[in-house]
Amino acid sequence: MISLETMTETAGEKEERTGMPGHGEEMVRGREKEASAEDPIKDEERMTEEGENAADPDSLSVIEPLLDRRIVRAVREMGFEKLTPIQVQAIPYLLEGEDIIGQAQTGTGKTAAFAIPALQKLDPELRSLQTIILCPTRELAMQAADEIRSIAKYMHGIKVLPVYGGQEIRRQINGLKGTQIIVGTPGRVMDHMRRHTIRLEHVNMVVLDEADEMLDMGFREDMELILGEIPNEHQTALFSATMPKPILDIADRFQKNARLVRVAAKELTIPLISQRYYKVKSQDKDAACIRLLEYYQPKLGLIFCNTKIKVDELAEVLKKAGFQAEGLHGDMSQHLRDVAMGRFRNGSANILIATDVAARGIDVDDVEIVINYDLPQDNEYYVHRIGRTGRAGKTGRSFTFVSGREIFRIRQLERFCRTSIEEKKLPGASKVLKAKADKYLNQAWELHEHEDMELMKKFLQRKLDAEGCDILDLAAAMLKQEIGDRGPEIAADDYEVKNKRFDDKRGRGDRGGRRRSGREESGEGRRRPGREESGEGRRRRGREESAESRRRREENRDDRIRRDRQEGESRRRNEREENRDARARRDREGSRFSKVRDVRIDGSEKGLAFSFPKKKKKK
Repeated sequence: MISLETMTETAGEKEERTGMPGHGEEMVRGREKEASAEDPIKDEERMTEEGENAADPDSLSVIEPLLDRRIVRAVREMGFEKLTPIQVQAIPYLLEGEDIIGQAQTGTGKTAAFAIPALQKLDPELRSLQTIILCPTRELAMQAADEIRSIAKYMHGIKVLPVYGGQEIRRQINGLKGTQIIVGTPGRVMDHMRRHTIRLEHVNMVVLDEADEMLDMGFREDMELILGEIPNEHQTALFSATMPKPILDIADRFQKNARLVRVAAKELTIPLISQRYYKVKSQDKDAACIRLLEYYQPKLGLIFCNTKIKVDELAEVLKKAGFQAEGLHGDMSQHLRDVAMGRFRNGSANILIATDVAARGIDVDDVEIVINYDLPQDNEYYVHRIGRTGRAGKTGRSFTFVSGREIFRIRQLERFCRTSIEEKKLPGASKVLKAKADKYLNQAWELHEHEDMELMKKFLQRKLDAEGCDILDLAAAMLKQEIGDRGPEIAADDYEVKNKRFDDKRGRGDRGGRRRSGREESGEGRRRPGREESGEGRRRRGREESAESRRRREENRDDRIRRDRQEGESRRRNEREENRDARARRDREGSRFSKVRDVRIDGSEKGLAFSFPKKKKKK
């Protein structure tokens, strides 16, 4: 049951009540008093450190006394100096064994928030499963497992294993022996539970990471069944970007007096990201994408599309333009997805094009730009997308393409994110050419500083003597051959200019222009019948024109409503297709309904761990 008191208590009230975010202060001071009694010489140093911590409550040193020194050493080597807001609030509660509900977006440090307490509570001597972490995708499971291993770097005897569909089940069964932490997708964890290849009697902590994403992918029944099968008292941590009713229902059913910790909405959009949008015609989006990549020349960039077909098409376009690009979507096999992600992580491919569903597990710190090739179907997806850049204290850029009536979605996103998205014009062809030339010349000059150029100078001198040409002409020709000519200009989408009537009907147009055009039309109407027209005739004709005008307005309004309804249905249809593909993929990779032999971890074949409802046979 979630306590009402916990849900209404703010982070500021917690700090005022306890002196630090969370309520681990008494444990900290207790340990410091014991240490001071044993070593009074260092007491003054500890008091100084305590004063610094009080001034800087999000410093890592605040929770250091609660942690194993090996964890602290590994975390500091990873570059942690300050705690993120979700870590400040969640870690003390988890260390004291309390259930929590953490509301925070991807990229806010949730993995460390639950990994550090999980490792602190782990018994290295017990070679049995003690912690289960559920993630929505394979990519996210693998990344979380890697980060936990990094934090446990100096804790010998800790074994962490990611389990997910698409990987050979026998290989996973062999790897499960002696594993204390598994990080897996719900479908594959369920599969192992059916096979008796994981034991639950020593599990003392369960984490649901990105719970709302798992809900969207159809994993609710799996999550509830896994939580319901754990036999002993255990701690449950639930992390979710949003809090729909099904998530709260799960928390109410499987958690006890859960503490609600939340990253405020203003912190969901990272302030280090500059957000811009460009008015681009649909047919010019490919060229605009190339223009931005050539101008900013990112080391790593992410491009989001709404459909799998567009991901494949854009990947081919960028490859032909000379970029090292890879696509990522749900129709790709697990092997191809692993290859694409591997190339993106090691930098051999610097551009990754993905759909929202496939990109949920992407967690790379050095992404410099994010391009929204298509506007996201949901406002929250926009926050997820741009949150892939601007991490670890670095700045980032996000660019969004809008066409036609989509400009009104930008206003919606600004209201939702409580931020400003700046309109910009695409860099001109001359600016892009200059940027390419500067990059090439800088790289050449860096090579000149580190390499022996004498042989190259001889080749150049031989050419100059043979042709009798100027060295500047030769250098210019070589530069032109390398960077090419200036490309064509890309015209902005002037939808609003061409469609003033649409703005007029919404009250956004030029009111003076409407009155003026109304007077001109009325004047023209009066002149047309001639002066001999009677006053009654003019009034009758005015009434007829007003009725006709109202009829046109109603027809236009109906057309607008019909278009909005069609666009909404199209967005919902695309979303259903993505979710259906995700569920189908999960079923193919190891559904609990698949007909497989039940194999225990010792190799014997016995009954199920628990039964599932059987489908009725059709007569």
